[in-house]
Amino acid sequence: MTEREIALLARGEPEPVTVHNSQGRSPFLLVADHAGAMIPRALGRLGVDPPDLKRHIAYDIGITGVARLLSSALGAMLIEQNYSRLVIDCNRPLTAPSSIPAVSETTPIPGNVDLTDAEKAARAREIFTPYHDRIETELKLRQRVRRPAVLIALHSFTPVFKGEKRPWHAALLYNRDPRLSRHLISLLKRERGLVIGNNEPYQVSDVTDYTIPEHGERRGLPHALIEIRQDLIAEERGQNTWGLRLARLLPQAFGALAGAV
Repeated sequence: MTEREIALLARGEPEPVTVHNSQGRSPFLLVADHAGAMIPRALGRLGVDPPDLKRHIAYDIGITGVARLLSSALGAMLIEQNYSRLVIDCNRPLTAPSSIPAVSETTPIPGNVDLTDAEKAARAREIFTPYHDRIETELKLRQRVRRPAVLIALHSFTPVFKGEKRPWHAALLYNRDPRLSRHLISLLKRERGLVIGNNEPYQVSDVTDYTIPEHGERRGLPHALIEIRQDLIAEERGQNTWGLRLARLLPQAFGALAGAV
């Protein structure tokens, strides 16, 4: 480290990235930007009450179970980010105000107030960068050996946001290239009883997102950002339902995309 650098993760603390099914041969590369809820010991609880660290502001509830089941069912590599989005949000550009939020939804995050440049840089260097470097390494490998890559970013969203109920069971988000998302939307809408959001309740943009613009759009890869409502996947049964549903529909959506090209 230089004199201006500070360390964040102490010896023995978990790595920022976990890879599952590293030998999977599926074209799908699954990523979970908000899988983890850990906070480095040096940051304590960021001044946040323990119950709040179990809420959506800290991580994407239920998505780890869905992602791991989907990884197994598809034979696909899964790359998970292990630390809380409150430490640094790995789906935000580093220049975005929400990268290290002082307030998340309506909850103050005292440990993120008045950070020095060195403190911000430590979070980026030790958590954000290793995660995205691992994704980039895998995509470069596939490009070098001419192996297909389809990037699928997995997220979950709250059933109620600032007092407003959300009717969607799941949603597909996109920006410049909606093709794979639209095929998957069509397939999901054929499933009985599902309400599927089309670029809602969020949208992908260069300002609010990092993973899809950087690794999907920049490389020209087929990609989709899937959001699932958290009350549907908070328990194992719902995680199994959605993991198996996506394992069935994702290959169909990719096949339809490939046939249309």
